[in-house]
Amino acid sequence: MVKNKVIPKLWLVGAGPGDPELITMKGFNVLKKASVVLYDNLANEKLLNIVSDSCLRIYVGKKPYGNYVSQEEINQMIKNYAYKYKEVVRLKGGDPFIFGRGFEEMVYARENGIDAEYVPGISSMQGAGINGIPLTHRGVCEGFWVVTGTKTDRSLSLDLKLAMKSNATVVVYMGMKKLDEISEVYISGGKGNIPAAIIQHATLKNQKMVIGEVRNLKVMADQKMLTYPAIIVIGKTVGLNSVVV
Repeated sequence: MVKNKVIPKLWLVGAGPGDPELITMKGFNVLKKASVVLYDNLANEKLLNIVSDSCLRIYVGKKPYGNYVSQEEINQMIKNYAYKYKEVVRLKGGDPFIFGRGFEEMVYARENGIDAEYVPGISSMQGAGINGIPLTHRGVCEGFWVVTGTKTDRSLSLDLKLAMKSNATVVVYMGMKKLDEISEVYISGGKGNIPAAIIQHATLKNQKMVIGEVRNLKVMADQKMLTYPAIIVIGKTVGLNSVVV
């Protein structure tokens, strides 16, 4: 009689925006039983205290414009460790499916005979709410756009121009190298005076934030010495910050 074959598994777990207490209960429970954790640069290392002493903790961070572990190497590690240990946890900052390349890793895993399960995480954009900036608010805006500031070819996403034409709140990830270009999009559209915020290390103790007008993003960042990792929030809801802070 042939025993049931054990299918290796990949868990794609969202680590949340930074504060380790913001991980979901499911993410916590997956980490607790993990044998191997491949963790990102933006995943708070305090979350590794959840895992057992025998768990392998392997850093596979990608620091922008610096040394990093390539996606191809990460994929190969997922495959190797999944077949060796039967389960691998991929711990990714924020949410794995929001600019986290998590779906690419899920597809790769399944193409290689590995089951994959997605565990959502609180996205860094929700760090805006923690700082008194709602992404939507009745009577102010009816939706929000989330766009990348830098595409694979290093150009600014064209979606930003579409988002700018709406009354929605706009959240820009990976836009710190494009502040002048982002400002110019709004200035050209006659919306340079729209409120804007830059939040670095959202939800962490070393968080820094500045609020001003979108036309002045670069000046704002320079004055507060803000850099990556940060989100940019643009829209009328940014002005609501003064109501609760």
